[in-house]
Amino acid sequence: MKTIYKKLLFLFLMLPFSVLAQNTLSGVVLDAKSNQPLPGVNVVVQGANSSTSTDFDGKFKVGGLKSGDKIVFSYVGYNPNTLNYSGQNEVTISLEESANQLQEVVVQVGYGTVKKKDATGSVSLLSSKDFNKGANVTAENLLSGRIAGVTINTGGGAPGSGSQIRIRGGSSLSASNDPLIVIDGLPVTNDSNVGATSILASLNPNDIESFNVLKDASASAIYGARAANGVIIITTKRGGKKLSVDYNFQYGSGRIMNKVDVMNAQQYSSFLQQNHPTRIGELGIINPTIVDNPSTPQNEAQQLYNTDWQDAIYRRTDFVDNNLSIRGQLFNRIPAKLTINNTYQEGLRLTNEFTRNNVSIALNPRFFDDHLKLNVSAFYSNERNRFANGVEGTAIRFDPTKPVYNPFSNNFSGFFEYENPSDPTGLAAQSPRNPVADLLQTYDKGVNNRFLGNFEIDYKFHFFPALRAVVNLGFDESNGVRRINKGTVGVGSSEILNNEFIGTSIYDEDTRRNKLLDVYFVYNKRFGTTSVEATAGYSYQKFQYSGFRSGNRNNPTTVESFPASPDEVLIGYFARTNIGFKDKYIITLAMRRDGTSRFSEENRWGNFPSAAFAWKMKEDFFKDSKLISDLKLRIGWGISGQQAIPVGDFYLPRYTTGLPNSQYSFGGDSFLVGVPQSYNPNLKWEETTSYNIGLDYGLFNGKISGGLDVFYKLTDDLFFNETPYADGSNFGNQGPANGGSFSTKGIELNLNADIVNNDNFNWNVNFNATKFERRIESLPAGVDEQFTGSSGAGFGGTSQIRRVGFTPDSFFVYKQLYNTDGSPIDGAFADLNGDGIVNENDRYLYKNADPDAVFGFSSNMNYKNFDFSFFLRASVGNRVLNQVNATRAYSDYAVNNDGQLANIPNSFNDTGFVVPTGIIALSDIYVENASFLRMDNITLGYTFPKWLEGKASLRLFTGIQNAFVITKYSGLDPEINGGLDNTIYPRQRQFLFGANLKF
Repeated sequence: MKTIYKKLLFLFLMLPFSVLAQNTLSGVVLDAKSNQPLPGVNVVVQGANSSTSTDFDGKFKVGGLKSGDKIVFSYVGYNPNTLNYSGQNEVTISLEESANQLQEVVVQVGYGTVKKKDATGSVSLLSSKDFNKGANVTAENLLSGRIAGVTINTGGGAPGSGSQIRIRGGSSLSASNDPLIVIDGLPVTNDSNVGATSILASLNPNDIESFNVLKDASASAIYGARAANGVIIITTKRGGKKLSVDYNFQYGSGRIMNKVDVMNAQQYSSFLQQNHPTRIGELGIINPTIVDNPSTPQNEAQQLYNTDWQDAIYRRTDFVDNNLSIRGQLFNRIPAKLTINNTYQEGLRLTNEFTRNNVSIALNPRFFDDHLKLNVSAFYSNERNRFANGVEGTAIRFDPTKPVYNPFSNNFSGFFEYENPSDPTGLAAQSPRNPVADLLQTYDKGVNNRFLGNFEIDYKFHFFPALRAVVNLGFDESNGVRRINKGTVGVGSSEILNNEFIGTSIYDEDTRRNKLLDVYFVYNKRFGTTSVEATAGYSYQKFQYSGFRSGNRNNPTTVESFPASPDEVLIGYFARTNIGFKDKYIITLAMRRDGTSRFSEENRWGNFPSAAFAWKMKEDFFKDSKLISDLKLRIGWGISGQQAIPVGDFYLPRYTTGLPNSQYSFGGDSFLVGVPQSYNPNLKWEETTSYNIGLDYGLFNGKISGGLDVFYKLTDDLFFNETPYADGSNFGNQGPANGGSFSTKGIELNLNADIVNNDNFNWNVNFNATKFERRIESLPAGVDEQFTGSSGAGFGGTSQIRRVGFTPDSFFVYKQLYNTDGSPIDGAFADLNGDGIVNENDRYLYKNADPDAVFGFSSNMNYKNFDFSFFLRASVGNRVLNQVNATRAYSDYAVNNDGQLANIPNSFNDTGFVVPTGIIALSDIYVENASFLRMDNITLGYTFPKWLEGKASLRLFTGIQNAFVITKYSGLDPEINGGLDNTIYPRQRQFLFGANLKF
């Protein structure tokens, strides 16, 4: 008995110590493939009330542990991992992506979310872990080439410049083809402000968590009158529960990778000697310190230089990006995030600079057991630009024997300019300006301050938890200023008035404001095997714009102007329901009724319905299959609109005052006449009907997954800015109107594969492909064709055509004739209509700028702490009209241009053409195959996971941006918006170095 008492006494005495012996475990949770930290992972101790989640850096700490406890780590889209606790103090946990990750991934679909497994429309998600790496100055570059059906082309190399974004080729001919962009629930306009480079240039790419792209109308019609070109939903990063600090640094050094192939000084001198020997004396400059010997054939005072004018206007560039992000809880209650960013990017042009300073805040508190959720996000951006004139055209035609600086004259601040022989302080008539001087003597600076934010209240009713009420307030304001200054003394590019240099002093100012109110209810309930989610709401949005244009204040004839637009108001009523049966069949029905102030009362409102169906076929047909792990069929239909037509208030009757010599006299007084202007009260939005059939698949237990989509779009009531009006029906012969139709059909493929997945080595690849065809079904006023696209020849004329039944903006050219040896015959073209005369009637439709197919391929490898990735893009079958060669590669161009000698492309040696004419410039010989394969980025990194004694992780990396391009195109770059290459701003190649530091 004493023994029992002693044992009980011993246990009683040891009890406090056993309580004190409970331990704390800390560690980090990583993605098994990328070895990158996973934020928001649930960490739960089985059988206990102890739980937590990982912070932004994947770190966690959980206390009250005893030996033998089981700790479960779980995260959406990943297989859970269970740890048997045996007294460890610190661990590193790796989570592998679930074979059924498609079942758990959540996508944004407008006014709500849906699991990817339940999505019925064509929706693509790109999260931050899959973003493009490298020097991505603007947000859209993060997803360039990564999503099937989405093409992004910057159109050149200007830092911070906007990109042409097209989803499934766009839906319009003359109105906007830009998709609607929604940032944290706030739809933004695509109009950039003065002083800024583009609408997305002010957004810090480091703030973005994901892109959701709504590609078909069954997914996008919830946005109604603005969704015809698709929708891109940008979601920014939220606050965290635990304190974490993330600092990213990146530096890049860039250089030009290609130049237009024109003659150097030696080649040009030989060319001139052979073809225009009487003009040899105009080469170089005259050295006044040397006296010419008249007894020799050459002029000893003639001094020739060898100037590469393209090298002269370009430079080596620097790129620096610093980003600091702090996450944690304010007052141990409010998850918060603060991000501070500075980005500096130099352009290749000597004076071109882009600087952006960002501050962003996110607050995401939860109250009443998560019944009330508040989401606050605010972004401030200060964007500063020094713009640089597009002097490429002048640089490639400037005489290569002339110097950048004239050592024998100070008339133009030391720069060489073509001086007036009778007045060296003046310029020779019709002469080009020194492109280097133009850049260095022009001070073109812009500043744009932008504030963007939203406040969302999401309340789940206590007495009715199946119902939520959501209120979202959004605000976006940009204030921009641009100043352009040039001096009056020694500035060849200065404005001239009455034969005197007056300089330039221009001041422009813009203010754009965007206000949003969304109110909607969401009902979510399950009835046995049937699930129902219904959303219904109201949206009010108002856009305001005002501006000021000073003109050149140094010119006394300049008149100031105050551009402004009427307030644009959009009102929408929307509803959507998702009905699921047996977790197998899903129906989505949506409707939006939009009203806009852009049109008359008769055409102000429109209805935009959509319907979609999905069938999870795996369980019905492949239940026991080891090959097929997931299979879902999607069918969708919908109507969406396009209201972004460039006419303002053209539906309203308007009057302007007549000329002073057209007045009426009444009672001895004269009055100006009110002149009625053209207007069209029947203007309305374009409407696009979309059909989509898709198949989502998973193979080999999810190691291979992806989707296949086939689509067709038909746009009716196309907008055209110059449509003929019936005689006597209006106050003008032509103007804006709706008419005609246009279709697009195509197919998309996306494939993701985990090739290798083990403890030391992981290799994942992604491939996407898109093929689409655009066709004009009809044009307004019964016409069969319209002519577009400048010929670029300086003689007027067009180079492209819109013809019913064909791809819009196809090239409309002459058929070149060739000798028996294959060389082209100068000025000889086929008489296609056989009338014995070669004229406009012999032009024919030949190729177009649309690619036959576009591809994207990414590869990500991780070996222990090393990571290596690259990304390739390809375009096949796109054609470009090389207007640089078409308008300059002629013998006579060298001597008949602006009164001065002009350089010419070396492609002249391939044709030997002599006289530039409008016909020759439209020869089909200049329509080139511009297919290409481009390596956008290569990155190699190494991670120190336990740096500073385990207090931080450090990743060092290096890479190359725009590593190489493989193409047969003879011009500067095969990626040309619109297919007309008349010189572009070159894209630079950058060598990158950087570090990611996480505490």
